[in-house]
Amino acid sequence: MGGIKHMNRILFATCILSFAFASAGIAQDTASSTATEAHYTQAQLKQLTHTAHTQEQYAALVIYYGERQNNYLQKAAEEKQEWVRRSQNITSIAAKYPRPVDSARNLYDYYMYKASEAGSLEAKFNRLVSADTQ
Repeated sequence: MGGIKHMNRILFATCILSFAFASAGIAQDTASSTATEAHYTQAQLKQLTHTAHTQEQYAALVIYYGERQNNYLQKAAEEKQEWVRRSQNITSIAAKYPRPVDSARNLYDYYMYKASEAGSLEAKFNRLVSADTQ
């Protein structure tokens, strides 16, 4: 019986941490967008990706996703440094999860995933720009 309560607590804590990481990622994306980056709301971006049909619209999406990819790669590099720094201070294998080193690694993985995702979208719209000019 005690094992089930323990598992429920772990599951609940995992859900809370997942939500916190997702919220922190969204907040950091919003706060650290560059001045050159076009500011689209999620709704505007979704509409533009679905309705884009001119070379200018595709080019705007290429620029937007290229800047997002660079932003995520920069954040990933910062988290990689933090991950390395924190990995030098690991105390015990029995330490509670998530350890600070785990949090840094998870953020690094998240930023790399988002950079890959943005890179794929940039490449897609770049192909459309190229196809539109031929």
